[in-house]
Amino acid sequence: MKKLSLLVIGALIGALATYYLCPSCAGTTEMAAAPIVKPSGVITSSQAKVLSSAYNVRYNLVSDSIFGGPNLDNRSSWYSLVDMNNYLRYADSQATALGYDMDGIRIYLGAHPDGKTPGYTTMFMVPTGSESLSEGNSSFLNFKRVGGGDIPGGDGLDNGDPGDPPSANYPN
Repeated sequence: MKKLSLLVIGALIGALATYYLCPSCAGTTEMAAAPIVKPSGVITSSQAKVLSSAYNVRYNLVSDSIFGGPNLDNRSSWYSLVDMNNYLRYADSQATALGYDMDGIRIYLGAHPDGKTPGYTTMFMVPTGSESLSEGNSSFLNFKRVGGGDIPGGDGLDNGDPGDPPSANYPN
């Protein structure tokens, strides 16, 4: 019984010491602003111009052969910051419900099959991730994929506005 009482007293002293001496553990309501981190893959405006210009040959070939006119197809797609933030939160929530850990988005080129812009290029994005696995599993066969694939059943985001004009190079 004496050992049990020492164990309880020790646990209480440890809990109190942690509460008073660990400032980062105290659940503050104010979160420190996360530092701004430059993501990998950021390119300069000059690099963006080079990429946009390098696409001209392909763009002209597609526009001339499919649409029969000079530079009619879309070259860009614009999404509001509000829509992007809402989509990322929505997709992450849906991925969790589907049993996946969302790790990014993939952007695809597509074409509208019908409607007011049939055949015109669109860009749409889908969530990517890997299946949620138990972290406590000690099986050596239980590997998580880095940079997962498209999440089956995950909703994509389209409906971005085309460039103005749709055929404009970067910068628009």
